[in-house]
Amino acid sequence: MPPPINSILRQPPPPLPLMSSLTTRHVAVIGAGAAGLVAARELRREGHHVVVFERGEQVGGTWVYTPERESDPLGVDPKRRVVHSSLYDSLRTNLPRECMGVRDYPFERREGKERDPRRFPGHREVLMYLQDFAAHFGIGQVVRLQTEVVFAGLGEEGKWRVRSRPSNHNRMRSDDGDCVDEIYDAVVVCNGHYVQPRIAHNIPGITAWPGKQIHSHNYRTAEPFQDQVVVLIGGAASAVDISRDIATVAKEVHIADRSLNENAIGKLPGHDNMWLHSMVKLIIHGENWMAMVITSK
Repeated sequence: MPPPINSILRQPPPPLPLMSSLTTRHVAVIGAGAAGLVAARELRREGHHVVVFERGEQVGGTWVYTPERESDPLGVDPKRRVVHSSLYDSLRTNLPRECMGVRDYPFERREGKERDPRRFPGHREVLMYLQDFAAHFGIGQVVRLQTEVVFAGLGEEGKWRVRSRPSNHNRMRSDDGDCVDEIYDAVVVCNGHYVQPRIAHNIPGITAWPGKQIHSHNYRTAEPFQDQVVVLIGGAASAVDISRDIATVAKEVHIADRSLNENAIGKLPGHDNMWLHSMVKLIIHGENWMAMVITSK
């Protein structure tokens, strides 16, 4: 009778194997988040020489929370000071931990004062899991922290030229700084896709409105919205989380969602200050007022 699956998952991972008949390659991995750490582990298991470039001060990628926001709250200024993470302080996973771990290093509950034992833990627990993973497999020894890749291109004889520089979070995007060029056999890009906000520019009046606008990429806590009337455009996971977070302090919260079913429009059940709407069609404003024209289904 085979052992139960849980006992298999809890067995220690096999040691890194010796080099097989494959040719050893010099590989650059860009980003030390979940994808970059796993890619580095697998490449090293195959006997390749790996360097992981990470612009932040620690491994973890988008799971490294920071209260910092970008210099442009909407994220449209190409010269803005860029903050990589899109995490907000109250974020918890929307997947159970059993679905988020690596097969031979499961995301199990761990004892400790700072650990989160919940099945849907907060973001700090995910970061600690990734850091535990990196330490367990010795990935840290090949990670170059605070090192930003500014160019990667295919050059002569099929080799890749990778240009990097010491990262500086106060540096504007247009400043190249002191760069170093290196040659690699291959490049694995694991820099994520949450840095560049997607903005609803197609709503008439939104660019001329003088009020406060912020993309969820730069949302951290609800306190700045105390006693305000807030409109959230979009109805995906971040909008659900942020709207309920803001509703604890805001006067009113209005969610405009183009995919909303007509029967769901109206006050959100269980909340005194939250309303669901279909998509915003037009924004008009005066000196001391603003109004929205909502599309009808």
